[in-house]
Amino acid sequence: MTIDLHTHSTASDGTTPPAEIPLLAAKAGLDVVALTDHDTFAGLAEAGRAAADAGIELVPGVEISCRLDDAEVHLLGYFVDPADGPLAAELELIRTDRTRRAVRMVERCRELGAPITLDEVRAIAAGAPLGRPHVAAALVAAGVVADARAAFTDDWLGDGGRADVPKHVLPTAEAIALVRGAGGAAVLAHPRSEKRRAEVSDPQLAALAGAGLAGIEAGHPEQPAEVAQRLWAVAAGLGLLTTGSSDFHGDRKPVRLGDFTTPPDVLAALRERTR
Repeated sequence: MTIDLHTHSTASDGTTPPAEIPLLAAKAGLDVVALTDHDTFAGLAEAGRAAADAGIELVPGVEISCRLDDAEVHLLGYFVDPADGPLAAELELIRTDRTRRAVRMVERCRELGAPITLDEVRAIAAGAPLGRPHVAAALVAAGVVADARAAFTDDWLGDGGRADVPKHVLPTAEAIALVRGAGGAAVLAHPRSEKRRAEVSDPQLAALAGAGLAGIEAGHPEQPAEVAQRLWAVAAGLGLLTTGSSDFHGDRKPVRLGDFTTPPDVLAALRERTR
């Protein structure tokens, strides 16, 4: 059984429609795929129907923006109930704040001389919740930067950059509690990604384990093999599960479905930790 537990669709910041995720997963030889769009369940119903037709198991999921001390981290919630009231309300608050943030980022970009507009950013988002990737795409389309990577720097949209705007985020322990309250299992996404300014330390992982974290994402395109090995060792000492996933975003990132996978016994253990 081949399993990829971290993908994104056009319901958030991916470029692939939800219904195409299971089809691409089947072509990639996967048996199980999770749809984990940022702070939304909007694509799950569409993806679920396509998964049934394709003979693929779809794990319902979400990736929640969180705050851990002074850094932003992302929490993956698996097997959650999309209708759970407290979780749905918090995700709605996060999405609403994303729009406020995107509007202000466009304003800052314009103040810095970038000829982009909010209408252009909305057109790029195509109905998905607005986010930094859509503003970055507008900067690329306007010829301000060469590519999305150049947009995520201190000059523009990188964390703390000239055009960056802080957003509403949950404390990670609270997000874990919400995922568990919605009947799910919580896994910390890419805790030591090379692209992030701060990595999650061993003591922080221990604290999150005590708060109910089920696992950490060790195998990831932005975490070299030596980093993954260290995370496996730390997780073993804390009784945490370790997943591997592609973090697929379609054409937005140079990674394919199934490039990193999760063992079947880990998926089974995640199921056991749900309500």
